[in-house]
Parts: sequence; structure tokens; C-alpha cells
Amino acid sequence: MKCEEVRERMPDVAAGLIKPGADESKHIETCATCAEQLQAMRTTMALLDEWQTPEPSPYFDVRLQARLREEMARPQAGWRYWLRRPALAAALTILMGVGVGLFVSHDSSVFDYGQQAALNESAEPGTAVSDLQSLDTNHDLYSDFELLDDLEVQQNVTANP
Repeated sequence: MKCEEVRERMPDVAAGLIKPGADESKHIETCATCAEQLQAMRTTMALLDEWQTPEPSPYFDVRLQARLREEMARPQAGWRYWLRRPALAAALTILMGVGVGLFVSHDSSVFDYGQQAALNESAEPGTAVSDLQSLDTNHDLYSDFELLDDLEVQQNVTANP
């Protein structure tokens, strides 16, 4: 049996979906490369089985719904937009060509400012999305307000017996 034939079925064998045939088992025992590759695949499959997905932010659904409402409330583009589309496509093509030319001919540090600006982009102040973003970033601070209320109640109880 050839290595190529064994490697075609190797992902299924490594995942435990099928058992290797007698010819495949014999080949894996004699071929160190295939045996090593099978062991590496089994290790990878075991690591993937242990991986757990991260939990989304508690405000994700609320922010998504608010953002969808804001997008639906925006005015729709008119007929002028469709006339400008070919001109925008040509301008974008030229800009991309210039950008690639700059990237190839200059140091990549030219683009660091643009990356920082993209990371700092947020919603407009006063919108529902920006309010939810501030709630998300200041969650720990807002959760401590309940402790202040409890402390005030305890002070009132001890001051007025």
C-alpha cells in the first residue's frame, strides 16, 4: 500500500471515525513518516476536542439589536448613488494601486497610523450602541453601585434606631 492511499484515509482514522484496515495498519507499522503523521493528527484531534468556545459579552445581543435598529432607521440611498458607483469603483481601484505601490516601495510603518485609527473607531456619542459600549466597558464600576446603596441603608439603620 502506498503512503498517498493511507494519507487519504488518515484524518478519519485519527478522528476515530473508521478503523484502519489490515493493509493500512501494516503500512503504518513499517512507515515511520506515516506513523508520525498519524500520531500528530491524533494529538491535534485531542486538542480540538478539549477546546471550548469563549462566552460572548453579556450585552452582545442588546448591542446587535440596537445597531440593527439604527441601520434600519438610516435613509436609503437614492438614484444618484447608483450613478456614482462606477466612478467610485474606478477611484477605489486607483487608490488600491497607489496603496500597493506605497506598500511595496516604502517601509510598512507608513500604515501604522491607519491601523490605530481603525482600532479606536466607536459609535457616535448619545446613541444606544455607544451607551451599551460604555456599559460593557464600565461593568465592574456599575456593579459596585449596589454596594454603595447597601452601605447607605446600613448607615441609616444604625443612625436611626
